[in-house]
Amino acid sequence: MKIMIIGATGMAGSAITKMALNRGHEVLAIGRSADKLAALPTDAKLTTQALDAFKLTKADLAAVDVVVDAMACPPDQAYLHVDLATHLVALTRGTDQPRLVFILGAGSLTTGADQHLFVHDIESDPANDAFVAVPQNQLAELTFLRTVNNVNWVGISPSADFHAGDATKALLGTDELLVNAAGDSVTTSGTMAVAVLDEIEQPQHHQTRFTVANQ
Repeated sequence: MKIMIIGATGMAGSAITKMALNRGHEVLAIGRSADKLAALPTDAKLTTQALDAFKLTKADLAAVDVVVDAMACPPDQAYLHVDLATHLVALTRGTDQPRLVFILGAGSLTTGADQHLFVHDIESDPANDAFVAVPQNQLAELTFLRTVNNVNWVGISPSADFHAGDATKALLGTDELLVNAAGDSVTTSGTMAVAVLDEIEQPQHHQTRFTVANQ
């Protein structure tokens, strides 16, 4: 398939780019920095484009099979998560292609005996004030996506601790924060990349969100 990856130079995006190339897909890597795009692995199936994702057009999206939104934003611009989702949805209303894949946050998952949103735990710790806008806006992004029923979309959330690392065996869930047998709630970028490509190649979810964690 031909896969467009927005935010291809970030932690999640670069891992997904590498995994897609390893599996033989054509990748169009979109990023804001030409220098960072140039640092991606050299591959005949890789095309890079330094571009503001908000300038993508309907024709740009129609030229690919899948669009992965792995864009990362600084906390003071966290609203861009919602803005980009609405932009991509607007360009694909009423179509089945391309499929939109959104890398969401863990804050929108539920946890605890009362099944409260994990973002409330993040908000309760003042130490998180500097970045709490990111999970808050990723929750808003999912809330918006759940109103969309005429676009082929899927969302994927990591666990509480999402960091760079190799793929491991994975746990899959739906809307509840996953914890492995060791009591850890962790997703590495490699594990996320495997989950994304597995879902792209053999779709199991439609117009919904699921979650992945390291086993």
